[in-house]
Amino acid sequence: IVTCNPYFNCGECYSCERGFVNCCEHNETLGAQRDGAFSEYITMPLERIYYGKEIEPHLLTLIEPFCISYHGAVTRGKVQKGEKVLVIGAGTIGILAAVSAKAMGAEVYVADVAKAKIDYALNNFDIDGVILNKDHDEFLAKCAEITHGRGFDVAIEAVGLPITFQSCIDAVSYAGRVVVIGIGKQNLDFNYTIIQKKEIAVLGSRNALKEDFLFLIDLVKDKKVCIDKAITNVFKFDDIAKAFNEMDTNGQNNLKIQLDF
Repeated sequence: IVTCNPYFNCGECYSCERGFVNCCEHNETLGAQRDGAFSEYITMPLERIYYGKEIEPHLLTLIEPFCISYHGAVTRGKVQKGEKVLVIGAGTIGILAAVSAKAMGAEVYVADVAKAKIDYALNNFDIDGVILNKDHDEFLAKCAEITHGRGFDVAIEAVGLPITFQSCIDAVSYAGRVVVIGIGKQNLDFNYTIIQKKEIAVLGSRNALKEDFLFLIDLVKDKKVCIDKAITNVFKFDDIAKAFNEMDTNGQNNLKIQLDF
């Protein structure tokens, strides 16, 4: 059983020349810029296929989204043991970013506007606490309480909204790091001088690298993390329309929905 790296790079642009193939200028991802895997047959280059080391199939399917989260939190954010980390967004990517940071020995908190989602995160994953992020002043007060007024060493944006990026900027410590994983389509008007004042490092994170896949395959195989609760629903392939409808109408109560072939 194998898993695949779905981020196709051109091999010729400046990013590819320097080895940053995950952020190729002409990136084509399966299911986005290229047709996805809901086909009777697909072809994949051998170098993009990674041995699953006998990980159960339902867990192996989580490696790719796990890689996106890990790449943001660890490869880009360089989360260290003992640091306080805030992840804003309790969806699949945010939760797995929290799991990634926790695996590095950090103290990890997850924030979201949906109480049901942060409750699920707290009850099913190895994190240290949650923050309801409905009122900005209350959110900042809770952040100050947790960090003794210092701010978080790392704040990870996993939503893709202007307000959640602003929340990361406000919640991170002086000389802290903000990692943007969420994909946004809206503009943010804010006083960017705060980046200079606090000397914040703002880091973008896109896709993942082969080494992220290989590291996480070993991490899951060795049972050093528990990610099975990221699967919140399973549908038979014949019920694929119901699966898409469930995600569309009840997405706030789901993380990953799987199809059973």
